[in-house]
Amino acid sequence: MPGKKFTTTSGIEIKEVYCNPSAMSEVPGEFPFTRGIQKDMYRGKPWTMRQYAGFSTAEESNKRYHYLLSQGTMGLSVAFDLPTQIGYDSDHELAEGEVGKVGVAIDSLKDIEILFDGIDLKDITTSMTINATAPILLAMYIALAKKQGADLKQLSGTVQNDILKEYSARGTYIYPPAASMRLITDVFEYCSREVPKWNTISISGYHIREAGSTAVQELAFTLANGKAYLKAALDKKLDINVFAKRLSFFFNCHNNFFEEIAKFRAARRMWAHITKELGATDPGAQKLRFHTQTGGSTLTAQQAMNNIVRVSNQALAAVLGGTQSLHTNGYDEAISLPTEAAAKIALRTQQIIAFETGVTDTVDPLGGSYFIEALTNEIEKAAQAYIDKIDAMGGSVKAIEQDYIQQEIAASAYQYQNEIESGERVIVGVNRFTEAEAPAINVFRVDDSIRKKQAEKISELKSKRDNQAVGMSLEKLADAARGTQNLMPFILTAVESYATLGEIADTLRTVFGEY
Repeated sequence: MPGKKFTTTSGIEIKEVYCNPSAMSEVPGEFPFTRGIQKDMYRGKPWTMRQYAGFSTAEESNKRYHYLLSQGTMGLSVAFDLPTQIGYDSDHELAEGEVGKVGVAIDSLKDIEILFDGIDLKDITTSMTINATAPILLAMYIALAKKQGADLKQLSGTVQNDILKEYSARGTYIYPPAASMRLITDVFEYCSREVPKWNTISISGYHIREAGSTAVQELAFTLANGKAYLKAALDKKLDINVFAKRLSFFFNCHNNFFEEIAKFRAARRMWAHITKELGATDPGAQKLRFHTQTGGSTLTAQQAMNNIVRVSNQALAAVLGGTQSLHTNGYDEAISLPTEAAAKIALRTQQIIAFETGVTDTVDPLGGSYFIEALTNEIEKAAQAYIDKIDAMGGSVKAIEQDYIQQEIAASAYQYQNEIESGERVIVGVNRFTEAEAPAINVFRVDDSIRKKQAEKISELKSKRDNQAVGMSLEKLADAARGTQNLMPFILTAVESYATLGEIADTLRTVFGEY
């Protein structure tokens, strides 16, 4: 349409035609890694296909994990329920109505043993989406690996462990920022020594985007948080060439196809320069490795089957952008937890992209595209402006304390919703191409009886464990928290004595307080 201005979701103007903005001197696998962190990318091996799953009890989630592994998923990604995320046992009064609803309920090492029953931890990688209680859940996983006889030096996976985005976008924090940062760097330090292949943090832009940010804001705020974690680790005298290799990122992928691809390319380039400026000399410590999940907030309850198309486009953008692992959402997740049928289609989407489309046959297939190269540069420029402003405020923690990041996200979310309501932004099946009656689809529900079952398990556990050993382990944890020792060994001891998650979290609450 003549005179109409076209922009991305971040407001970057899209020109009618693009010319080559620069000579293509960058190559995959070399600094600054714009074109990918590996020389051969998916020609060597495809990305890890993960399916985020967890619901109800450990027993029920274990069945889903075995099913996903039988269908060809390459790694597990564990969703925890809200009480687990904020440090309450299932029998706590504040857990009522939430047990097992948005993820699996984990109250003790006993639940982790059931969750991974029949699954050899040395043969898989596991990603755990957990933050405030991340050290506790990681300790449970390590305790189970020890019981299985696994070599901890070879144990691999990821714990999200990213508390800063909780303060700005998601809300499942427990302790004040300083105490939370201590727990995070304690995990860095402990794992670099005891579990060296474990990714100790997944710096998450996903939830920032789900809260309503633009693609540029997602990138900027995520990398700003990453800088804060780097500096906290450096303050603890950790070697950036060691610990930075174990940092990973977690990004969202929405519907603006080319913007998402350019966002991922810009992220790698920007992180390479950030780590180099902070002293990283090892190329492995300069590489941005990331997991992608398709956009949950882009899914619609109206005409839910349309979500299969949305997820397919988002997954393809993530692959063309060079992701290291990928989760594809079920088409029914705007309504409920994914049914088994929806989870299968989501996984098959990845497999079709990997094995039928040919996009894995060459590295960075869109590299050199006038549009993609220019858009990568524009996104980097816009994101860097945000990071410079946050740096001037004193970094992410200060920016969060001043409510700056939260306000920026809220303003973007408000504008986006206004565009939908005015019809300026088209959402198929919602504000255009609507239907009078929605077709019925199967819905997956978790009933409230789960809390009673979990409470019974906790009661039985407490009657059979060595309560004196539990008490001693929690006392030692509290003493360590009052000092400066690394808390991971004390948390592990408490976990192995079958202290519950709530007991451990409460012990730290008595020392650190709540935020």
